[in-house]
Amino acid sequence: MGCSKGIEREVIEMEVTSLSAEGKIVIPKKLRKILRLRPGTKFTIELEGNRLILRPMKGDVARRLYGRYKGLDLLKDLEEEHLREAKDLR
Repeated sequence: MGCSKGIEREVIEMEVTSLSAEGKIVIPKKLRKILRLRPGTKFTIELEGNRLILRPMKGDVARRLYGRYKGLDLLKDLEEEHLREAKDLR
């Protein structure tokens, strides 16, 4: 187990995969399940010594929140909160 930027890394799961002629790597199903990766997940990729480090990017906030607050008038709530805070300052 190597150290990177002062952080000890522990190998929890190890799988073998290969690089295709197109430069694609298949992430084994077991690891996709553990990390909850879905088709279309974007990754950052870093070269650290002789290692490639793949990190899933956090999902697009707008996409994750889309529809979550359906039916709520958030602008009205924000305006009311602002008025209450302004009244408290007087």
